[in-house]
Amino acid sequence: MLRYSLTIVFLFFITLTTAQTDKRLYDIIDAVSSERLEADIRTLANFGTRNTFSDTVSNTRGIGAARRWIKGEFDKISQNCQGCLDVFYQKDFVKKGEGARIVKDAWIVNVLAVQKGTKYPNRYIIMSGDIDSRASDALNYEIDAPGANDNASGMAGTIEAARVLSKYKFESSIIYVGLSGEEQGLFGGAGLAKYAKEKGWDIIGVLNNDMIGNIEGVDGVIDNRTFRIFSEPVPPTETERQRRSRRFFGGEVDGISRQLARYIHKQVKTYMPEMNPMMIYRLDRFGRGGHHRPFNDLGYAGVRIMEAHENYNRQHQNIRVENGIKYGDVIEGVNFEYAKKLTAVNAINLASLAWAPPAPKNVAIGGIVQPSAKFRWEKLNDPDVIGYKIYWRDTTSPTWDNSRFVGNVSEYTLEGIVIDNFFFGVAAVNKDGHESMVVFPSQTFR
Repeated sequence: MLRYSLTIVFLFFITLTTAQTDKRLYDIIDAVSSERLEADIRTLANFGTRNTFSDTVSNTRGIGAARRWIKGEFDKISQNCQGCLDVFYQKDFVKKGEGARIVKDAWIVNVLAVQKGTKYPNRYIIMSGDIDSRASDALNYEIDAPGANDNASGMAGTIEAARVLSKYKFESSIIYVGLSGEEQGLFGGAGLAKYAKEKGWDIIGVLNNDMIGNIEGVDGVIDNRTFRIFSEPVPPTETERQRRSRRFFGGEVDGISRQLARYIHKQVKTYMPEMNPMMIYRLDRFGRGGHHRPFNDLGYAGVRIMEAHENYNRQHQNIRVENGIKYGDVIEGVNFEYAKKLTAVNAINLASLAWAPPAPKNVAIGGIVQPSAKFRWEKLNDPDVIGYKIYWRDTTSPTWDNSRFVGNVSEYTLEGIVIDNFFFGVAAVNKDGHESMVVFPSQTFR
């Protein structure tokens, strides 16, 4: 009888532990300030232009002034948290003609602020915004191009996330970064991705924020709750063996970037249910590119977070009025409360991933021609991990809809389930209830 009672207590404890929410994430949402975002967006827009080839000497105009100001803001945040951020420039030199939009030799300079993790310092979650801006002609680096929404909004959001999250300590590291050269061909992201690969960084996710401030679409829709998460289906670096495996066992929409998108979707629906995250099953918009792509190219998980209803009159346009229509990416086109919401979306996901354990490795699935689904994985060497959760969903569902916490084991069998009718994955869970991203099985066994 005592043994039965202890079992009931244990199961009740596990249910509470794995179902709980973390109050700190609600505090993080509340701490994001629309007033600070507005001030930062106005400051960035007031540099006149942030074109990659604009003035680098002036302290009031051009990309040089902008990136020095961004570094100064990161430095202030670090001072306020007793040096919790390592702030530095990362740069690469590009020569005229390296790309169609490289009109002269220039340094592509990124601004990084690294908040080191306490347990997994070489495991990184990245939030990025773009520093540079452009007008109708991307090659005209002298004309005004305030870039208030594209992409002062994403850059300001990244700075604000650093302000809020610098108040906490995390097990994994977080990088807040302003990337340059996006409008010239994603040069800043490519340079940082290469730098990360050379340094051996374990990047588990890149949240690229590109336009998070507009709510009035050119389609006539006004929407301050919906946003898009773009993610590619599988990494371009997958092997021929992995491609053959997908043909028979599935996984066409279960790459690491897609799992990152699902993770964000789940966290938002849990902590910000008023928001409507749209998972877009595509690397990016048609004919367009974002700074998550260079990371994807090297095999890292990365997504683009942005507004749902774009206004093309305010993108890549000279400031003017034609036929009564106002063109130009000016401050009047930014909704600061919406930018606050999307900044909070980023902040809670950065925090959740940085507090979560690493994902389980070598996840394998079995149960062919049996009324069950069997799983094996490599247990983590982490005393804070209390166990693992198996997820499954209909093969046509975009989200993980079913789950079962199975304890601190390295294998488990789901009885009475037709394995062929579902897709499965496994996540690690720690004592605070934070979960890793779901891992789709990459191996099979009988």
